Amino acid sequence: MHGDGHAAIPRIPSIESDGSIDIDEPTPGDFEAGELRQRLRTMMLSRRLDEKMMTLLKQGKGHFHIGCAGHEAVQSAISRYSNPGEGPGHDWFCFYYRDLCMALSLGMTPREALLAHLAKADDPNSGGRQMPEHFGLKHLNVMTTASSVGAQFNPGLGFGFAIQQRDEDNYVYISCGDGATSQGDFHEALNWAAYEDLSRMRVDGTDFFASAAAAQAAIQHIRDGNGPVCLVADVVRLLPHSSSDDHTKYRTPDELEADRQIDPIARMEAALIKEGILTKDEAEALQEEVREEVDEAAEWAKQQDDPAPETATDHVFFKGELDIDYNSEDDIDEDAEPMVMVDAINRALKEEMARDESIIVYGEDVAGDKGGVFTATKDLTDQFGEDRCFNSPLAEGSIIGTAVGYAASGFTPVVEIQFADYIWPAMQQLRNQVAPFRYRSDSAWSCPMVIRVPCGGYIHGGLCHSQNVESIFGHTPGLKIALPSTAADAKGLLATAIRSEDPVLFLEHKALYRAASARTPTPPEHYTLPFGQARIAREGSDLTIVTYGMMTQKSLSVADEMEQEGVDVEVVDLRTIVPLDSETILESVRKTNRALVVYEDHEFIGFGAEICAQIGDDAFTYLDAPIRRVAGEFTPIPFAHSLERAVLPSDEDILEAARDVVAF
Repeated sequence: MHGDGHAAIPRIPSIESDGSIDIDEPTPGDFEAGELRQRLRTMMLSRRLDEKMMTLLKQGKGHFHIGCAGHEAVQSAISRYSNPGEGPGHDWFCFYYRDLCMALSLGMTPREALLAHLAKADDPNSGGRQMPEHFGLKHLNVMTTASSVGAQFNPGLGFGFAIQQRDEDNYVYISCGDGATSQGDFHEALNWAAYEDLSRMRVDGTDFFASAAAAQAAIQHIRDGNGPVCLVADVVRLLPHSSSDDHTKYRTPDELEADRQIDPIARMEAALIKEGILTKDEAEALQEEVREEVDEAAEWAKQQDDPAPETATDHVFFKGELDIDYNSEDDIDEDAEPMVMVDAINRALKEEMARDESIIVYGEDVAGDKGGVFTATKDLTDQFGEDRCFNSPLAEGSIIGTAVGYAASGFTPVVEIQFADYIWPAMQQLRNQVAPFRYRSDSAWSCPMVIRVPCGGYIHGGLCHSQNVESIFGHTPGLKIALPSTAADAKGLLATAIRSEDPVLFLEHKALYRAASARTPTPPEHYTLPFGQARIAREGSDLTIVTYGMMTQKSLSVADEMEQEGVDVEVVDLRTIVPLDSETILESVRKTNRALVVYEDHEFIGFGAEICAQIGDDAFTYLDAPIRRVAGEFTPIPFAHSLERAVLPSDEDILEAARDVVAF
């Protein structure tokens, strides 16, 4: 929707099209009189709610508002041709914060809107967790809304792909203001959608009848399988940007008056009076009826309960029990054929895809004969078809963003980011969309997915093929993180990640893909391991080394060498860092009375610092020596072998630190 900017909007003909869609513009006579009166009433209801919410703010009852006023006509028109409901078989809606009239037109009540405004416990959008106008109505297929401008585009695209996959005739509504069209997510989504023959239309969004014609034509075009439509609706913004704004500071009185002259509600009311569908007195009575309904809803909402403080940490993760019969290392036949880690990952993907048809795999170069740059996805396209293993554009934000829509609509996406170093364009989707998806919707919505990410150094990869990212994402509530160190663990943890009800960042160390040290006998079919359960990779009594990923193998090598010196080292391999098995760490430290934490990432503010802090908090009185860390230097990873070796932890670094801790 065009009209959130500051400049005056030039008026356009009521409808324009690129010629790919035929449009018949209706007149008031083409609608039932009762429907038109009801649509005008809903538009009035939206406007009155805007006004009431601003009043509540002035009274100190509310805290924030961002209005819909001026957008009502086009939203009402689009809703007329939409099919809300819960789950597949209905249309999907990816709102932005000015879609109040759309929400009301689809079925949200004034009471529900005011529960959200006052952040009450029974707010159906978020249970008071989100700011007002951050819609999320599961029963209407309105996806939980993120504040981030433009974050809805790629999830919306994912919903659309899910519709195609199911061969349904539903459509996805994705809305935004003109400011969002400067965001990269908008252009990434448009780029991917353009593969499907994107059509373009423009309409006067303050004219209900023109908007209805455009909406009907656009939505039918989509339902007929002719591809997506970009509909630009010229509207006006009759309120400041938000309750924190004063638009008289940057808009002239003439501009504001010009917008008021094309108020969509006034235009709709005038059209109905002109056609004899409504009298002026009836319009005034309708306004009074709406005012009373909103006032009553506001008084009712004020009396409802606030969220209980003890629930503030609920809904970060799925709290139920997964239907998984977990294995243990004892289930592995030691005489089974050896397997390297990358083949274990491939085997897990094949077994899970055969087990569950909802699983789809995609990313850059993962499909076909290539099977990914490390061959982790080889043969998946041949075995399961192009609909279940396919390539994406080279756009990490799109990969993870579309996975949100796929997951929320019932698929299980397993996506690959080719290198951890290139995950940063997807930070918007990961941090503000994926991770808090469950929390911000009060567990009404979830987006379980697996994001496979090759990471780590020791491969002569330089600055942009060597990064470790766990410390940053470990600080992101709602995201689980696994870092396997062996082939068997990779297979078992990946299968569990795929069956999880939460999004999982699955970090795979590139140097372990084919490393002999990470090779294990092939685990049985459908081998699964629980998250949050560390592995005692080596038992000992004199020193605890806490580690994960590539550093597990280095630590085991050091432990063997220390044994020759008469020191019995216990190695705790975390397997997952979110959730973190703190109890196993503490039990080991209480037994050995010494702790060395080893990790590849930068020592400065690395994840190992959290482990040290927990040991210091909960096992300090058991320590016979200071806690030590061995980790990477606080520098990018250089390309030359001599430089790379200088900044990444070596066996010698770990050995020296271990000796120091034992000798203290």
